[in-house]
Order: sequence, then C-alpha cells, then structure tokens
Amino acid sequence: MKNIITGRAFVYGNNIDTDQIYPGRYLELVDPEDIKKHCLEGVDEKFAKEVREGDIVVAGTNFGCGSSREHAAITLKTSGVSIVLAESFARIFYRNATNLALPLMICRDISKKVKTGDILEVHVKEGYVINKTSDVKIQGEKISDYILNIVESGGIKKLFKEKG
Repeated sequence: MKNIITGRAFVYGNNIDTDQIYPGRYLELVDPEDIKKHCLEGVDEKFAKEVREGDIVVAGTNFGCGSSREHAAITLKTSGVSIVLAESFARIFYRNATNLALPLMICRDISKKVKTGDILEVHVKEGYVINKTSDVKIQGEKISDYILNIVESGGIKKLFKEKG
C-alpha cells in the first residue's frame, strides 16, 4: 500500500449501511467482477459506472452500519476504491474492511470539507488529508501499525499465511 494515496472523492452522508453499499438482493453473486457492478447502488446508482481505480469514498458518521456481510468491503475494494475516509465507522465493517485489506481512516468533519469530484491526497501513515481542490488540510486519526500491517500484507489471511 502506498503511503500517499491520491484520488477523486465521492462524498456520502451519515449512516450509510451495508445494504446501501451492497444491496442484499445480490448476495448470491460470488464473482468479484459481478459484485462490483452493484457497489453503492443503494445510495448512488451511478457510482459503479463512474468509479475509477484509486478513487476515494468519503462519508459522515457510522459508515458501514447494518449487517456483518463482507460483501460491502469486497465491492468497494474490487471497484477500485483506494481508501474510505469517514467521520466514524461501524465496528464490524471496520474489521471486515481491515481483514480484506481495504484501508479506512477516521477524519473528523471530513464530509463537510470535501465535495464529490474534489481531488484528495491522503497521507496514510501520518493521518491527514489534503483537499487539493480547495487546498485545505484535514487532520485524521493515524491508522495503527497493527492495522497497517494487516492491510499492507493484503489482508488477514495473507498475513497469517506469511507468518506460518
């Protein structure tokens, strides 16, 4: 994982649940290429067609609330989302995303400081974001070394295989 991630922002509100991230009616799909076609469909029907590799999802509070399905993290990762920045995350979504090597960063008030289409530069290890469009620095919480190790290893399964 790169220490500096640059991408275009897609901004959403509070309480984006796992059914909005990946609607339950598609749970029978297992191929990541099929899964990604429905990413964020419950909140933004255009997202899956507009997202490009490296783009960044920004949200308010409680992102990923709802069910414990891993599909929510899988669809974001396979869609090319490089990182999710939110004011807070639901606990089980946070863990699922980490286990699947999708980096997340908590950034207070970020949804008020970023608009869809803004270009963001995320300094992962230092824990801050620069909105290159508005030239505003947004302080986030540093991602712990423990979580970074899991993400940089490619996920929890790959980490365990590495360590034997």
